[in-house]
Formats: sequence, C-alpha cells, structure tokens
Amino acid sequence: MLHLLDLGTRKFWRLTGRPVDLDGAERWLDAPMSGSSRVGAGWVADESARHGGPPAVVEDGAGLLPSMSALDGPGFDASRLRPEVRDFYEHTSAWQMEVWTGWSPLFWPGGEVVSRLWGRRVEQLALPMRPLDVARGMDSRITPIRDAAGTQVAAAWTRTLRADGRPVFSGAYSAGSVPGSPGPSVHVAFPLESGNVQVFLRPTVTDDGGLLLESPSGRFGDDGAYVVVRDGGGTHAARVPLHETFHVFPDDHGVLRTDHELRLWGASAVRLHYRLDRAR
Repeated sequence: MLHLLDLGTRKFWRLTGRPVDLDGAERWLDAPMSGSSRVGAGWVADESARHGGPPAVVEDGAGLLPSMSALDGPGFDASRLRPEVRDFYEHTSAWQMEVWTGWSPLFWPGGEVVSRLWGRRVEQLALPMRPLDVARGMDSRITPIRDAAGTQVAAAWTRTLRADGRPVFSGAYSAGSVPGSPGPSVHVAFPLESGNVQVFLRPTVTDDGGLLLESPSGRFGDDGAYVVVRDGGGTHAARVPLHETFHVFPDDHGVLRTDHELRLWGASAVRLHYRLDRAR
C-alpha cells in the first residue's frame, strides 16, 4: 500500500508544479533520480554511467567539490576562506562528524510522520528525530562521479548513523547555476523514486573566513529548494518553501563547526550542530 503513497506524492507535485524540459530551458534542474522506492546507492552507478565515466568508487581524501574556486563569481572569492573550511569541502572524506539535533515542538510531530512514512523506508532524507539518535555520531562516504574525461562532475555523499548504520542522507553535490543568480551556487540533489529534492545554496564568505550557505525565498529560477518528478510521461518541478542556512566556521579553540537551520516558510523547524574533526 505504501507504493500508492509514493505515487500519490508524485501526482501532487505534478499537479502543483510546472512542466520542465531537463534537456532544454530547465537543464539546471537535471539531477539524479532513483529507479526504485528504496534509494540506496544504486543511483550512484546510474549517474556515473549517464555521464559516461568510469565506475564510481569511494575515494579516500575526496571532497564534495574538487575545488572551492568552482564557486568563484560575483560576491564570492574562495581565496578568502579559512584553510580548514576550504579543506573540509575539498577533502570531506578526511573529516569526522559529531552531530547534535534539536526540533521545534511545533514541527516535531510532522517530522516524525515524514520520517516514519518516507525517510526510514526509502532510506533518504531521514532526519534524526531525537538527540540520542546521533549520540554516537555520523559516518560519511564520498564517491566522486566523473565524466568520460575523468573530471569530477558531482560527488555522492552518503551519511549513516554510527550507532546502527541506518541511512540518513544520500545526495549529489556539485557547483551549479540557476537563472536568477549571478554566480555559481552549491547544488545538492537528493534522489527519490522518479524524482528528487534539490537545493541551490548561495555561498558567502563571512568576515572571519567562514562559509555561509543559504537557500533563500524567491521566485522559480532563483536559489532555493525544488521538487522534481517524472510522472505521466512528463517532468514537472515546483519550488517549495523550504529554506536552509549553513554556517561553517572555526570556533575560538580552532575547532571547525557547522550550524545548520532548516525552516519552513519563515518558521524554524529543526536545528543541527556539527563538530568537524580531521581524521588522524
């Protein structure tokens, strides 16, 4: 019966979205999708084959971006970043994460429903609901996705709970551009069956050399969050009122940390805090 729930969800986004051409005007929304309801890691091999590259494998020292300079443009200069901030994004697999999570009481019941009906079942976007869920930390794997020339076009970042190995996120990270932004953004796509959730995060270097990534409110074609589905022989996309902020910074003791806030419309739904340590 749950497959009907997934089908109904795609019908909803088809109804509320707009037709898009991923090979044409909306190519900026072209991103990996899953061929099955359980996302797993199958989409990584499919995406590698789609780009004509070699089989994708986990690589030690690989990063979400091959270089932060891929984001250089109006309002962003990667050379101003603190070295440890830049190192995390360029060599992500060399870092370990400890995570703390805190849900707003208003949104916790809805988050629990989404986690039980979708997140844990499809092994995607399964946000931790309780602090003890992440008490033992989170493991991550980076799998670069390359084209026929061997150039990294994206990186698959898979995160699992260290306590029980339960998948939390599986996404493709790259530098991408939207029509309404003057420069590149961090593009994150979370594959789902016959669709995906995508977020375009606008980068800014803070005064102390930290990194601020934001998915603000705006119009279709601006930085922000989108849902894309294939249904009924066509592809539809909708902009959704999901806004995120990531602040990556070294604290007063030199420890790299990240504050992550997820908001629905203007209300804070969940906050996560990460401690990042380079693995010895």
